[in-house]
Amino acid sequence: MDLPGCDPVRLDRTYAQFALVNRAVSGWRGIYLRRLRPLLSHSTPATLLDIGCGGGDVPVMIARWAARDGLRLEITAIDPDPRASRFAAARHQAEGVSFRQAMAAELASEGLSFDLVVSNHVLHHLAEDELPAFLAESAALCHGRVIHNDLRRSPAAYGLFFASSWPFTGSYIRPDGLTSIRRSYTTAELRAAAPPGWTIRCQAPFRNLLILDKGSGRG
Repeated sequence: MDLPGCDPVRLDRTYAQFALVNRAVSGWRGIYLRRLRPLLSHSTPATLLDIGCGGGDVPVMIARWAARDGLRLEITAIDPDPRASRFAAARHQAEGVSFRQAMAAELASEGLSFDLVVSNHVLHHLAEDELPAFLAESAALCHGRVIHNDLRRSPAAYGLFFASSWPFTGSYIRPDGLTSIRRSYTTAELRAAAPPGWTIRCQAPFRNLLILDKGSGRG
């Protein structure tokens, strides 16, 4: 699905189905409750950047949870792929969320900074020698907490996804998901590759959270 010539209909269906997959297995509800909500306020607005937002379902979920809790949160969601940015902006209309086609380095060069920075399923797209630069960019963009949520490679994760992903027809979900699991880091590999200051937390099902705490999360 990353190829520029892929079928646009299948690609849009993939973005739409990602919302179902992320809601079911990505664990963002627990991440929000335990690691984001405690840093938010009813009175002072906080800012959050989602790097590599894809179809845009994760920032919209977070924005809606925060709104239901009466917490003030402004989210910027970026993706370098114009197809993803176009889909997200057209598909999702959520108060407090703005979508932009951009790379993290562009925002860093503009001097922007956020209370919270997150990503979902980005790390496994990076080669090991690309990881330090990406983490440095996300850290530079944040003065609070950074959370990168990614797959954790294991035979069980691959087998379960292989067995359960048959219903996702007409999209790239199945081949992309299997490839992503094969490319993802084990916990030991991610711990060895992460720079000092970053911590790794395992989360069910088959997740690694790579976390950096720079402060209170308040700007």
